[in-house]
Amino acid sequence: MATRTLRIAMDGVTGRLGTHQHLIRSMLAIRNEGGLALKNGDRLVPEPVLLGRNAEKLAALAAAHGGLAWSADTAATLADKTIDIYFDVAATGGRLERALRAIAAGKHIYLEKPIANSSQEAMQIVRAAEKAGVKAAAVQDKVYLPGFHKLRTVRDSGFFGRILSARLESGWWVFDGELHPAQRSSWNYRKKDGGGLVLDMYPHWRYLLTGLIGPIKAVSCRKVTQIPRRIDEAGAPYDVDVEDEVFATFEFESGAMAQVTTSWATRVKRDDMIQIQIDGTLGSAVAGGHKCFVQSLAATPKPSWDANAPQAMNFDEQWQEVPDIEPFKNSYRWGWEQYLRHVAEGAPLRSPMLEGAKDVQLTELCYQSDRERRWVDVPKL
Repeated sequence: MATRTLRIAMDGVTGRLGTHQHLIRSMLAIRNEGGLALKNGDRLVPEPVLLGRNAEKLAALAAAHGGLAWSADTAATLADKTIDIYFDVAATGGRLERALRAIAAGKHIYLEKPIANSSQEAMQIVRAAEKAGVKAAAVQDKVYLPGFHKLRTVRDSGFFGRILSARLESGWWVFDGELHPAQRSSWNYRKKDGGGLVLDMYPHWRYLLTGLIGPIKAVSCRKVTQIPRRIDEAGAPYDVDVEDEVFATFEFESGAMAQVTTSWATRVKRDDMIQIQIDGTLGSAVAGGHKCFVQSLAATPKPSWDANAPQAMNFDEQWQEVPDIEPFKNSYRWGWEQYLRHVAEGAPLRSPMLEGAKDVQLTELCYQSDRERRWVDVPKL
């Protein structure tokens, strides 16, 4: 058994998502467990190289985790022949240029979503990677969350029969900075920095729902800016020029429909901050990030409406929870393991860069639908 090393330049990893999900719970967790077992018996050990613009933050993060390699010089890092992979978790704005630069340097690339600001830009990345012969993939983490993984297993078992419809509801209240600091960075609310709720979350909803139901045929969408003024990290007020609440309907090639509501201006009264319900002829299922509940046709109640008395049934109690069968693993780590095996031994890839381009395409069509106030068909990419 041999040990193989892959050096990975992790750009933007000093941010919250990059530090906690991609570095600590993915890269370092894999490395601390001795690496990934490959088919031939070798162990694949990832070696992160922290990359960014702020040398002070990079040095502090590197020191906090045992003296990791770091660099604030992108050109030198990409010129380093020992670097195998370029990973981008920096702000969406500028991702196209960073990705193309890494591809030109011969690096395999793994990009956080959205992989670009438009489908045209996204396809530039796809074609450049294909031409250069590098392995390219997009992060699609939420499909690996335990609840949604269980939901897919329920689907695969044939539990639903014919899928009729789905409802995806996501959101919470993001403070504007007056009473409490905002839970999201201010760049999320500025268009020039790649902000906006559609661009941020609807790539996730595309790969989740297409993975469960199938290709999306058409989209109808309306968006709104509910909180037009916020306070940034420095305490300065700024105007919001992107949407913070979205209402969309997807029509699938199968004939199923999905209602998708997403908001940073709502308060949660459901089991989870993200929840999907799928209804089929033989049963229904409801899943959040970690739990999944089912109700079969045979176990479906027959409620009655009485305007003169409160509802006697407790509907929540009539659902059965899907048990935990597989051990929990961080959803970002699932994606990393698949991608690293793809680079090292050509293992199948669930989220090639073209899928990332399709995620971006859906956001574009949502914006088009809102702008033109009509249904928009989804063309093939």
